[in-house]
Amino acid sequence: MQAFVRGIAAAAVMGLSACGSNQLMNIETGQNSPDEFAILPTRPLTMPPDLALLPAPTPGGANMTDPNPNADAVAALGGNPARLSDQGIAAADGALVAHATRRGTDPAIRERLADADAEWRSRNKRRPLEALFGTTVYQRAYRPLALDSQAEQQRWQRAGAITQTSPAPVEE
Repeated sequence: MQAFVRGIAAAAVMGLSACGSNQLMNIETGQNSPDEFAILPTRPLTMPPDLALLPAPTPGGANMTDPNPNADAVAALGGNPARLSDQGIAAADGALVAHATRRGTDPAIRERLADADAEWRSRNKRRPLEALFGTTVYQRAYRPLALDSQAEQQRWQRAGAITQTSPAPVEE
């Protein structure tokens, strides 16, 4: 009888642990199909107007049917895709980039931030019921740093700031 009760308890714990989902914190979890946003369809094959103008094939190079999402987006928004440069930063943005990088850049910033985030959340360890039900400590760990968007919007509007994309100021 005692083994039966233990079996029921184990099944209940496993069943309840399946209820928790960490998918919002880690998009990759539970994904068993292709990412539909990573699939770029190729353009249809077309006959060029003059076969003599075709460039010589280059191994690993692009061809006319390869997708070019950046140029397609620029063209869809009414821009000139020919002005896109693959040489780096556009001249018009040079001053902005120079100012943003005036104290240097850190090529390992993503890894450093991931480590800092893991360390922050480790100080806010799971409580026993959170571990039992498979919930994450993310929201609780970052609650002191959260911004109340409505209160912040009202604070800026009371201060006289222009908030054009926000609703009209709340009358009190």
